[in-house]
Amino acid sequence: MSREYVLDPFQPLAQSQIDYAAELNPQQHAAVTAPPGPALVIAGAGAGKTRTLIYRVAFLLEQGVTPERILLLTFTNKAAREMMRRVGDLLGNDLANLWGGTFHAIGNRILRRHADLLGYPPDFTILDREDAEDMVSACLAQSGIDLKETRFPKPEVLANVFSLAANMRQPVPEILAEHYDYFSALAPEITTLRESYAQRKRAAAVMDFDDLLALWLQLLREQPAVLELYQRRFQFILVDEYQDTNQLQSELIDQLAGRHQNVMAVGDDSQSIYSWRGANFLNILQFSQRYPAAKIYKVEINYRSTPEILALANAAIAPNVNQYAKLLAPTRTSGPRPALVACADAAQQAAFVAQRALQLREEGVNLNDMAVLYRSHFHALELQLELTRRGIPFSITSGIRFFEQAHVKDVSAWLKLICNPRDELAFKRLVCLLRGIGAKGADKLWGLFSAARATPAEASVAEVGASVESAAPAAALPPPTAGSGAPPAAKRNAPPPLARALQACARAVPKKAAVAWAQFVTTVAQLEQEPVRRQTAKLIRLVIEAGYEDYLKEKFPNYRARLEDLEQLANFAQQFAGPEEFLAQLALLTNLEAEEDQARAGDDERMRLSTIHQAKGLEFPVVFIIMLCDGLFPSARSLESPAGEEEERRLFYVAVTRAKNELYLSYPLMRFSQTQGGVTMQLASRFVKDLPPDLVEEWNLRPFHAY
Repeated sequence: MSREYVLDPFQPLAQSQIDYAAELNPQQHAAVTAPPGPALVIAGAGAGKTRTLIYRVAFLLEQGVTPERILLLTFTNKAAREMMRRVGDLLGNDLANLWGGTFHAIGNRILRRHADLLGYPPDFTILDREDAEDMVSACLAQSGIDLKETRFPKPEVLANVFSLAANMRQPVPEILAEHYDYFSALAPEITTLRESYAQRKRAAAVMDFDDLLALWLQLLREQPAVLELYQRRFQFILVDEYQDTNQLQSELIDQLAGRHQNVMAVGDDSQSIYSWRGANFLNILQFSQRYPAAKIYKVEINYRSTPEILALANAAIAPNVNQYAKLLAPTRTSGPRPALVACADAAQQAAFVAQRALQLREEGVNLNDMAVLYRSHFHALELQLELTRRGIPFSITSGIRFFEQAHVKDVSAWLKLICNPRDELAFKRLVCLLRGIGAKGADKLWGLFSAARATPAEASVAEVGASVESAAPAAALPPPTAGSGAPPAAKRNAPPPLARALQACARAVPKKAAVAWAQFVTTVAQLEQEPVRRQTAKLIRLVIEAGYEDYLKEKFPNYRARLEDLEQLANFAQQFAGPEEFLAQLALLTNLEAEEDQARAGDDERMRLSTIHQAKGLEFPVVFIIMLCDGLFPSARSLESPAGEEEERRLFYVAVTRAKNELYLSYPLMRFSQTQGGVTMQLASRFVKDLPPDLVEEWNLRPFHAY
């Protein structure tokens, strides 16, 4: 027989610094001051979700819960940092011990402490998406599959299949059946490839982004002591954007909250729009089934939009059957009714948006305060042409993110190799940058390099040097610094370990690459030396000076811009303790964080063109939603299932609730379709047809006639 005795944290009694009733509206106050136990907070668009979370953390701290007992899970590290900063401002407390960040950041933090229990070293490398695809490609190359005879998915598709399988907790055949049915017949081969991919990752001591969650969950399930450690540590768990969690994230939360059930999930089921990347809408819809004692709090008072826009938003989402009923209530004064604009074709729609934007600009609305939202990027092709023709500046929230650009990944590969010599992908990326060495040569050199690294350190310099006599003259390698108790001269003058292993590969280097290889060896030797090895910014600058700047000049027309990027990367790196921490954060940023729009000179005004998915979480005084035609929005594929149509309706709701002051809904009556043989008539979106007529003002367009 046992008895549980709870130790309360000691904290001197202090009068509350915050008047919660005065600072919050009644709905927010109820959620913030909720008693311990499971709670679901349905926070509508623009209703102060972040404020509610911030004050909840502050409330817990003022109740005597110490920071280290709180876990705050968000979908961006920026959001977590901002929340903790604002809580600190409220209370004046140091929250360094509060664990806050993305699921992947917390997973990385925990796995670094317990990786050995899973057979990994604590200094494992994190693969970004491109590196993961390269490793999948290597597995495919060694699989024996005849790619000429078999219509087989490319590495990018395979990586996505593996990612969905991990995040949705489903076997590969089910993922293929649901998302890639045209590859279902290849399920056995793809399943085998996934197993090979997992083995190769383990051998290279690397994890991909999904492993940070999958292996974290495996750790909790296989190691009861570790599970108990974190269940006891995190007495209160707060989850932001709960409607966007996938099955894997949901199971992690349930594991951590299994002992105390003190989990507060905050989100909006009406903004669940990411099923295509694995988000599970049922997580929020069935929260009360998993936590029968859960209390539901609704936060519906909206501070963003005018009453007219909110009335349309409420009507837009009403037809969905599977939802928590909610009614956004306005706090702002009235504004114009949303405009519904039927256009002759896409060109006229573009002309309307452009002309109206210029009119608003003349009325004092900054272009930065206007956004054009659409279901898919191709919906804005005509608009881009029209805006360009009229000289209206705009930015598009798409394209390659900063940390995914080739030159940034090249420099990162140098750091990865120095930190983790087992990183095959980093080695091959660098070797393939050398003129005269291709993929096959890099593969051969990797084998020699791996073998050379296994050579005992006591091997004489003469033995290693004999293998490079036939190579072109190598640059002199800097010897290690000799201190007290220095080794004999022969060992003291020997190159450091990685450089020595690279020297041993020189015989296999093509003659035309010999000089470049010698420089490569010299650079690695410089990077290996202490204390440079610990100074991330200096490592980056040494790489640039050692020849990469010349490579930029030869390879890219915008050499100066890329060189400036790398200088900024070096500056960014200075905030980290060492290259390992820097690379871990880089991988997390690459996989989760969307880059801001491309840098703009000065304070130039630009309209924002964006898909609705990319605009979630943003708000604009003026919003145009274009291409509201059945088959375009909602998309034709989504109409194949009721669940698909409901998600598209939620996407429309998200678009509508981005608008603060003015909203314009438009669609073309005709559109050119190559598949349908020319110009076709378009039907207005069912989402538009479902709107009560009195909620919109119809604008009838007519061409200007001088007479």
